[in-house]
Amino acid sequence: MQFPESWLREFCNPPLSTQQLADTLTMAGLEVEDIRPVAPPFTGVVVGEIRAAEQHPNADRLRVCQVDVGQGALLNIVCGAPNARVGIKVPCALVGAELPPGEDGQPFRIKLGKLRGVESQGMLCSARELQLSEDHGGLLELPADTPVGQDIRTALRLDDAIFTLKLTPNLGHALSVYGVARELSALTGAPLVTPAMPAIAVTTNEVLPVKISAPDLCGRFSGRVIRDVNTQAATPAWMVERLARCGQRSVTALVDISNYVMFEYGRPTHIFDLDKIHGGLDVRWGKPGEQLKLLNGNTVTLDESVGVIADDKQVESLAGIMGGDATAVSDATRNVYVEAAFWWPEAVAGRSRRFNFATDAGHRFERGVDPMLTAAHIERISQLIIDICGTPQTACGPIDDQQPRMPAPAPVTLRVARAAQIIGMPITQAQCADVFRRLGLPFTEGEGVLAVTPPAYRFDLSIEEDLVEEVARVVGYQQLPEAPPLAPIVPRTASAQRRGPFAVRHALARLGYLETINFSFVDEAWERDLAGNADPVRLLNPIASQMSVMRSSLLGSLLHVLKHNIDRRAERVRVFEVGRVFLRDASVVTSESDVRGVAQPMRVAGAAYGPDSHQSWQGKQAAVDFFDVKGDVEALLAPRQPSFERIEHPALHPGRAARVLLDGQAIGLVGELHPRWRQQWELPQAPVLFELDLNAVMQRDLPQAHPVPRQQAAERDIAVVVPESVTHGQLMNSVHAAATEGLLRSATLFDIYRPQAGNEAAAGMSAQEKSLALRLVMGSPQGTLTDERIDGVVKAVIDRLHQDLGARLRG
Repeated sequence: MQFPESWLREFCNPPLSTQQLADTLTMAGLEVEDIRPVAPPFTGVVVGEIRAAEQHPNADRLRVCQVDVGQGALLNIVCGAPNARVGIKVPCALVGAELPPGEDGQPFRIKLGKLRGVESQGMLCSARELQLSEDHGGLLELPADTPVGQDIRTALRLDDAIFTLKLTPNLGHALSVYGVARELSALTGAPLVTPAMPAIAVTTNEVLPVKISAPDLCGRFSGRVIRDVNTQAATPAWMVERLARCGQRSVTALVDISNYVMFEYGRPTHIFDLDKIHGGLDVRWGKPGEQLKLLNGNTVTLDESVGVIADDKQVESLAGIMGGDATAVSDATRNVYVEAAFWWPEAVAGRSRRFNFATDAGHRFERGVDPMLTAAHIERISQLIIDICGTPQTACGPIDDQQPRMPAPAPVTLRVARAAQIIGMPITQAQCADVFRRLGLPFTEGEGVLAVTPPAYRFDLSIEEDLVEEVARVVGYQQLPEAPPLAPIVPRTASAQRRGPFAVRHALARLGYLETINFSFVDEAWERDLAGNADPVRLLNPIASQMSVMRSSLLGSLLHVLKHNIDRRAERVRVFEVGRVFLRDASVVTSESDVRGVAQPMRVAGAAYGPDSHQSWQGKQAAVDFFDVKGDVEALLAPRQPSFERIEHPALHPGRAARVLLDGQAIGLVGELHPRWRQQWELPQAPVLFELDLNAVMQRDLPQAHPVPRQQAAERDIAVVVPESVTHGQLMNSVHAAATEGLLRSATLFDIYRPQAGNEAAAGMSAQEKSLALRLVMGSPQGTLTDERIDGVVKAVIDRLHQDLGARLRG
C-alpha cells in the first residue's frame, strides 16, 4: 500500500522527520518498504499565465508567448508546445532556474538566450521536464485558480514523500491512511484527528429493496439512493493528485470518490447505476452455471461457493470483489445507488484468485473491514458526491441498514508473566494496560491478567500470542535487551576420517562435473520406471501433476537435466547432484529431523553424456562408456578401493551395470541407461549414471606411512586359462586371497587372449575359455627375495586360482 506523507500527517502529525516517521512505523511491524519524493529537487519554477501567444516569425512550430509570472512585466518566452495558448496557467522556469538532471546526470540550468533570433527569457515546462510524469505531449496545465507567481513546488505540494508499506496479512486494519494514522498515534502519543461525518439531509424517502439471503456471506449491508447527479463532473485536482500518489489513476468522478474513501478509511464500496437495476437486490451465494461480465471486461462462470449481489433478472456484482458491467455508472447515469457492506473474510478469501485476478477490495475484505462504520462511510461518500457531482435537483434517500449477523468478538486474556517470558524482558501489568489504552483496545484487569475485547476492526486479535505481539511492538522491539547466550560454546572437531559434503562436491567438480539442484518432488512415472518403486511417498497437495511424489532416487532428476541440455544442443554434459531421497521404512520413528515411516538418506549421483574428453587436435573422441564413469567413481572414493559386481536394475542396461561395494557393503550403483529409457527420452546416445550413498562417500582412510623398500621388487608374469564367465574382480580377489605371507605387493591384468574360432585345439583351450595374463610384483622389507621364495609366491597364487576359479597355467 502506498500513500503520500502529507495525507497521513493530516490525521496524525507527530514531531518526527520523514525518516524518523518511517522508522517508527517499521519498528512497530508496519514495514516501510520504500520512501520516494513526489518530485525530484529543482528550483526557480513558478506559476505563469500565458497572456499572449503569437507565431514565431522564423519557425512554423514555435510560438512567442507573453507570460505573467507575478513580476509586473511580462516575460517573452519562446515555446514549441502544441497546447501553448492564451489563458492557461503553466510551470515557468525563470532565468537561473535549475531543472531536474537529464540523462547526463547534471542539473539543467535556464539561461537567457535566443531561439531563431527571438529572445527567450525562460522556459515553459511539461510534466516530463519536471520529472513529475512521462507525459511530454505538451505543457503541464495547472488549475485556473492557481496563484500566478507562486512557487510550483508549493502550488502542487511537491515537497512531499510517498510511503510504500509492506503489510503482513494480520494488519488489515492498517490498509488505509486513517488506519496507519491510528497506529502512528498509538506509537507516538500524537493526537489522532478523526473527521466528523455528519448525516446528509434526506430529501426523498426512496429506498431500494434489498434481501440478504446469505447471512454467512454478508453480516451487514447498507445502501442509499441518490438521484439527479452530474456524472460528467470533473474530479477535483486535489483528489486526482492524492489518488495518483496512492498509485490509482483517475477514472470518473463517481469511481474516484469510491476509490478515495477506500484509501482514506479502508472501506471498499460500490456505486450502481440505479436505473439499470431490475427490481430489488438479493445478497446470496451464486448458482452453478451463472455468468457475470465484470468491470474489467472478463466474463466469469460462478458456482455456489462465490458470493454475489443479484437483482430480479441477473447477477450484478461479485460480493466484496468487483462490480458487474451491466450496472456500471457512465456519463449517461443520472441516479445512483451507493452500497457499503461487511463481507465475512472467509467468504471472500481466495475467490478472486480463482478467476486469476486480484482487486483492492478483495484484498481488504479477506483480511477484515470494520463492520461498525458502513453507514458512516456512506455518509462520507454521499457528501463527496453532493460536493463534486451535485446539482440543484440532487436528492438523497435514507440509509437502508440491515444487520443480519454482526461479528461478536470474544475476549482474549493476556497473562502478564507469560508475556514477559515470551518477549524476553520484564513487562509490568501497567505497561500492558498502557499499550492497550493507546491502541484503543477495551480491557479489564485482574491479578496478573488483562482481558481484552477486540474492537470490530481488529480481526487479527484472537489468541493470547496476538496480544503479546501488540505489547512487544508498541513497547518497541528496539527495547529488547541484547542478552548473550549462556550455554558453553565448544567447537566441534571434525573427524579426520570423514570429509564434508562440500569436499565431495569439489572432488566431482575436479572430475569435470557441474552441480545441479533439483526439486525433491518428481513425476510418479520416474519412480516406477527408473527406481522400480511402486509405492512412493505421495504428496497430499502437489504443486503440479508431474510433481506428485517424493523421489527415492536422484537418477530421474539428473536425466531431466541431461535432456534439457541435450535439447539445447549441448554435445558433452557432466552433471551431479547431492540431495536427499525419501524411502518408506517402518523402522523410522518421528524425531526432530525424521518423520515416522520415511527414511531420508542423502545421496550423491552423477550423469555423463557425450565424448569422453573435450575436442582437441587428436580428432574425434570416443563416446563416454561404463568404464569412464567407473573410473570417476573410483577416483571419488579414493584412496578406498571399491569392488564392482554385476546387477540387474530397472534404469540400467542389463549387461552394463554394476553394484558398487566398499568393504563388502553395497553403497550404490553405476551403469549405462537402459535402451528402453534411452529411446523413450529420445537421447541420441546412452548416458552413463551413478548413484552412491553420501555417508559412505564421505568416509575416508587416513594415509599411513610406509618405509621406502631398500631392495628392488621382483616381477613374474603368468598366464592362466579360466572359464569365459570369470570376471576381473573374481580374479583379483583370488590372487590377493592367496597365502603369500605378505610378499605380494600388487597384481595387474595386462592381457586377455581368446583363440580364433576353429583354432581352440592348437591353443590348448576350449571355446568357453580365455587366457588372462597377470604381472605379480613381490618384495620384502627384510631383504632380497630368493628364487625359492618367489616361486613359492607364484605357486600359492596359481593354487588359489585353481581352487577358486578352476584356473590352470597356460601351456
